[in-house]
Amino acid sequence: MLPDLRDDFPLLARTVRNGRSLVYLDSGATAQKPRAVLEAEDAFYREHNGAVARGAHILAEEATEAFESARADVAELIGASSDEVVWTSGATAAINLVANGMLQASLGAGGAEAERFRLGPGDRIVVTELEHHANLIPWQQLAARTGAELAWIPVDDAGGLRYDEVEAVITPATRVVAFSHASNVTGAVTDVEAIVHRAREVGAITVLDGCQSVPHLPVNVAELGVDLMAFSGHKMLGPTGIGALWGRKEILDALPPSQFGGSAIRVVTMESTTWLEAPQRFEPGTQPVAQAVGMAAAARYLMDLGMENVARHEARIAQILREGAVEMPGVRLLGAVGDPAAIDVLGLAAVVVDGVHAHDVGQVLDDRGITVRVGHHCAQPLHRRLGVTGSTRASAHVYTTEDDAHAFIEALAAVREFFGVAA
Repeated sequence: MLPDLRDDFPLLARTVRNGRSLVYLDSGATAQKPRAVLEAEDAFYREHNGAVARGAHILAEEATEAFESARADVAELIGASSDEVVWTSGATAAINLVANGMLQASLGAGGAEAERFRLGPGDRIVVTELEHHANLIPWQQLAARTGAELAWIPVDDAGGLRYDEVEAVITPATRVVAFSHASNVTGAVTDVEAIVHRAREVGAITVLDGCQSVPHLPVNVAELGVDLMAFSGHKMLGPTGIGALWGRKEILDALPPSQFGGSAIRVVTMESTTWLEAPQRFEPGTQPVAQAVGMAAAARYLMDLGMENVARHEARIAQILREGAVEMPGVRLLGAVGDPAAIDVLGLAAVVVDGVHAHDVGQVLDDRGITVRVGHHCAQPLHRRLGVTGSTRASAHVYTTEDDAHAFIEALAAVREFFGVAA
């Protein structure tokens, strides 16, 4: 287990309902920020604020250096080169960047280099049934606009991916396979190798949603073998409004941009424009410099802790949350309990309480100072497949303690009695 890190996170010191101590268990939605992140962002604005790559004065130089140093730090966290990391406003924007770039290619942009991204009738896009909406809707839209077919790898009755269906779903017609590294509902970590292996057999591009893995697990993009990966800053202890797209350099340089403006260009005439190489070709307009600096501070904070240590810590929290839920009468855990030693499940538990709506469960917990997520967690198809409309999710991060996990289980045990539906 990690040491108690709550003193590093100022917000966790506040009290909430009726003076209760805050038990923050909504990190799967957004993580709290350590002082190192708050101070880094503040220091940039106080001491170095300037426009990136737009001036020869000292503040512009310092801002540009901070911006590119931040890129290098975030790249280091995932085992990448800095020229493979594109800044975006978040993971949703990163996935849309890829899907919209493929749409541009399908409309004829990018020339011969973009041929691999062009889609049309007869082509297939593959996702999974457990995707967050951010990694489903952009591909639905791309299929609708290009005439490609959208298919998906199904889940079983427990919400686990049907790996026995991978070969049948990822056909030779498949051009793109987009899937989550870890589910934000079941917490299960995906067997990336199994999907990447099949995608390579048919020559498909792989796009990984790393939102739930990068903040919690050791992630090395070279070892994963995917072509592109999206992840966000706010889930990994960083600021909101910042995220990143990692991609193999040769793929990024060939993908047409879909947003246009200054900073991304090489030559502009009244008739045409040529683009810079990646990552700059995807970063037009005013840059989120302070947010990038904050995201880099979060990356350094996590690297200082050691991602193996983070994963082991959260696996222990997962064990308490999930085993406590499984043993509770009238409570259904979505997904399997998992083996903490294997680190094959995130530190979260999504539950359904018999006879009680998820929002009502959340209200009871909130009255005790325990913050959780309620609803479908932007994963309606998965909840529908599991036969429920929503769930109550407790999710952990590096600052979550065993006492926090036990407090959730204790409060959850009182919910059915509170509403008069206990057996």
